[in-house]
Amino acid sequence: MLTGGEVAALIAAVVWAVLVAFLCVALIRLTRLLAEATKVVSEFGERTAPLLDDVAATVERTNVSLERVEEITANVATTTEDVSSVTALTRSVVTGPLVKAASFSYGMRRVLGRRRALALIRTRRRRERA
Repeated sequence: MLTGGEVAALIAAVVWAVLVAFLCVALIRLTRLLAEATKVVSEFGERTAPLLDDVAATVERTNVSLERVEEITANVATTTEDVSSVTALTRSVVTGPLVKAASFSYGMRRVLGRRRALALIRTRRRRERA
């Protein structure tokens, strides 16, 4: 039979064997995980360079488009100023004569209205005298 020390040593050896087996399985899985991670990182690195080139080209095209938009905006601002100037000029050219014509028309209506009123008054006076 086995003594107490031998049983304890046997149990310790079994525990160590189970622990080593568990650590071996864990290390194998960790090795596989690291291999997959390395593969993914290398594939990502291979794909990143073309993506960065595409992004750089897109940014360059966008910059060119923005420069065109700036030109268009400047042209629109100039056109707006020109239209504003033409509008002010047209207003000053047209409104002056229109105001004068309206004033003249108003004056003529008043004069003609008073002449008609005077003509009616004279006609009534003549009828009253007759």
